[in-house]
Amino acid sequence: MIALMVLIALLLDYLLGEPKRWHPLVGFGCLVTKMESYLWRRDDKKIPARLRGVLAVTLLLTPFIIITALLAQFAVFDYVIAVVLLYLALGGRSLSQHAMQVYDALQKNNLATAREKTSLLVSRDTRTLDETQLAKATVESVLENGCDAVFGALFWFVIAGAPGVILYRLVNTLDAMWGYRNDRYLHFGWAAARLDDVLNFIPARLTALTYALVGKFQNAIYCWHHQGYSWKSPNAGPVMAAGAGALSVQLGGTASYHGKQQPRPQLGLHHAPQPRDIQRAVNLVQRGIVLWLVVIIMGVGVLS
Repeated sequence: MIALMVLIALLLDYLLGEPKRWHPLVGFGCLVTKMESYLWRRDDKKIPARLRGVLAVTLLLTPFIIITALLAQFAVFDYVIAVVLLYLALGGRSLSQHAMQVYDALQKNNLATAREKTSLLVSRDTRTLDETQLAKATVESVLENGCDAVFGALFWFVIAGAPGVILYRLVNTLDAMWGYRNDRYLHFGWAAARLDDVLNFIPARLTALTYALVGKFQNAIYCWHHQGYSWKSPNAGPVMAAGAGALSVQLGGTASYHGKQQPRPQLGLHHAPQPRDIQRAVNLVQRGIVLWLVVIIMGVGVLS
């Protein structure tokens, strides 16, 4: 039944994409902003920022996990609810659409539109990026979010059902909003960032292996083991390095964030990304989805 639920959720994501309005994760993001306004205080000396961050994460996650676990007890609705929640947690089609919008703009030599569309995918400054830099930023986003928006969600659904995938995606959202190493979030966002690191540890490495299996295997394995752990994120590094190797492109390097140039290690091999590599990255993730579906179906068959 797990394999069937995964198949249906993937089909829903492929056919429908993310809901255009009233997406639950958008609503959760608004709730996160409200919680931050109550608990983030620069000059609060009584309660350390890290402790306030732990409290915020606990208050935000606990009700949703309890509600999801309770709903899963109703046998009549169990499968339907699980499929819907997995579908809402997946973002494969949305990721592909956003990336291909950048690709289409670059194909038309429309840098202004390409920069605008790339800014929806990455947090770096895109206003002065050239064609190669835009392609690099987009490929990096596709590879990294392949884990966050697809493979990590599938992993936790298979392991822990609806509560697992809800926990994963909510923590992922918290990390996206609070997981920055700057003055505001270094301590307040510590709990969100560390919890996301824990939940992504296995999915990230399975994603790196996936990219290797559906791409250029030897290059991916080499880059994963020789470059992946030089990245500041213990999970994004292996994913992006393996993906870069699988595509035989070079990623990383200096990038501008909030007006400041930040040096980043080089990942991958051979040439700098070109617009066509955006499409290749999207195809890599899609082949990975097919591989995961086959493995899940075979694994369920063996266990049964």
